[in-house]
Amino acid sequence: MRAMDIRRQVPRTDAVLADPAVAAATQRLGRHQVKQAVAAAQQRVRDGVVAPAGVVADVLAALPDTATTLRPVLNATGVLLHTNLGRAPLSAAAVEALTTAAGTTDVELDLATGGRGRRGAGALAALAAAVPAAGAVHVVNNGAAALVLAATALAAGREIVLARGEMVEIGDGFRIPELLESTGARLREVGTTNRVTREDYTAAIGPQTGFVLKVHPSNFRITGFTSSVPIKDLTGLGVPVVADIGSGLLTAHPALPEEPDATTALAHGAELVTASGDKLLGGPQAGLLLGSEQLVTTLRRHPLARALRVDKLTLAALEATLRGPATPTAQALSANPAALHRRATAIATALAARGVDATAVASQATVGGGGAPGIALDSAAISLPERYAPLLRAGSPPVLGRVERGRCLLDVRSLPADQDATLRDAVLACMS
Repeated sequence: MRAMDIRRQVPRTDAVLADPAVAAATQRLGRHQVKQAVAAAQQRVRDGVVAPAGVVADVLAALPDTATTLRPVLNATGVLLHTNLGRAPLSAAAVEALTTAAGTTDVELDLATGGRGRRGAGALAALAAAVPAAGAVHVVNNGAAALVLAATALAAGREIVLARGEMVEIGDGFRIPELLESTGARLREVGTTNRVTREDYTAAIGPQTGFVLKVHPSNFRITGFTSSVPIKDLTGLGVPVVADIGSGLLTAHPALPEEPDATTALAHGAELVTASGDKLLGGPQAGLLLGSEQLVTTLRRHPLARALRVDKLTLAALEATLRGPATPTAQALSANPAALHRRATAIATALAARGVDATAVASQATVGGGGAPGIALDSAAISLPERYAPLLRAGSPPVLGRVERGRCLLDVRSLPADQDATLRDAVLACMS
């Protein structure tokens, strides 16, 4: 009889959905997801787990904050461009641009004439202004797509000359040679794993050569008895030189003296440079193509370019990245080590005052994301017992640090300063 009484007290679905808080959640998340949560809460009432009066609270507790399963994560790894965390965090200007572009917009409309305009004209103009050495620019959906477009348009059925030591794997099992061969191009390897000369390239070039490709080994370093041929020594061989610099550095950066940049590559004679937008540039995922007007126009007009084009959100975020203030990546790269130590010390001191085994320690951060391999950036971290690592990952918001020598390190170079208090509170929440 008691079970029957409880079932009779289960709130009706329409009544729960009409609750103002639940109705607001429906507007935010959609009716289907909310109705599923209501049904689950009703079942918990029948099972005696939830009181009838607690159904609304149970529904709200089960619902996510947003309609996406993606969650914001605090990056305290010391890896500035963490691939598993989506690489470069966008600037506030880029985030605002995404909101602007989310509705109907003039992405491909000339408002003055009412006719069709060039797609993403603002973003392309901003990219061209950032690299004046480029005669023309184009944008596709990622760095690999940029290279695929170049190989397809310039070397399908022909040969691409590439040094054996530059035939890299770019992550998740994807390899540059296989990527290039998928376009119908043939690879002509020159040199050995550790050494290649200009004469090697000269001997390989012939009537079937589409272009010479220089690939920056952005995720490893070969040291010792080595030699490579710079771009400026490959010009004049009678074929285009394409430089895949990878990391998206548009101009030289003093903190990364060995990292290639687009401006220098073009100045040294590369006819085309390909790069990623979501690495050192600090923007959205995109493939950047910069080079001679004739070559870029050929790529832009190729049928494959249509399949690789970017959407309005990418164009908006890219333009804001190029025209706006310093990106979080740029700020992290140029951060003062002494200032980083003060931040880590302040957080560690606050935690220690609450009984946490926390100390500020010197640390070494890295660029990551296929950029500046082997370069260490002086940093500072909060050192905690190792057991905090899984607790922080399971928190809200999740925090990702790294474990070294039995300690969980929270490196502040990869964390914006305005997230310091959030990081502190996340650590304290692990004690409850």
